[in-house]
Amino acid sequence: MRILIADDHDLLRDTLVMYLEGSGDFQIRTASTYAQARDMISTEERFDLVLLDFNMPGMQGIATLREAMALDGGQRVALISGEASREIAEEALEIGAAGFVPKTLPAKSLVNAVRFMAMGEQYAPIDFMTAAHQVESNPLADKLSQRELQVLKGLTEGKSNKEIARDLDLQEPTVKLHVKTLYRKVGAANRTQAALIAREAGLF
Repeated sequence: MRILIADDHDLLRDTLVMYLEGSGDFQIRTASTYAQARDMISTEERFDLVLLDFNMPGMQGIATLREAMALDGGQRVALISGEASREIAEEALEIGAAGFVPKTLPAKSLVNAVRFMAMGEQYAPIDFMTAAHQVESNPLADKLSQRELQVLKGLTEGKSNKEIARDLDLQEPTVKLHVKTLYRKVGAANRTQAALIAREAGLF
């Protein structure tokens, strides 16, 4: 199966490639921007599935997803995201996307989801699509402002302050202040510890 993974975060992209190639029958290509992905779809042998990161450079939400699905006579395209809401996932599925894959999905489930979608089925994890918003009732989340939660989410995804600032349309010094404040509130000494605390608390 030929799979194109388009995501601008090197670590996550490389991890996905490792999981998929390790499972056997996948031939993987990668891109770090939507423009690169679009060019590869147009010029290379047809892909069985295209995975698009919802927030990478060049993506303009559902509109870009529609464009990608229409490229070169029609493509099977799925969204992959650590930030998109259930509403966005539902809209993507409604317009005919191959699926929606949260970045928090366990490795084995991710491999199965990709294979499922590449074979022509539509995928979305039931727990994600039916769960209430967990942040509202999480004790750790109650300590943080909405913006601090967004910054902490970025930390759990391995993003730099610069990347978080770009994603949230903030200045980098502002992000640094939020990081310092949330460290104090959650009892963390560094980025890794903050991410671990958030994950252990079931926050993301």
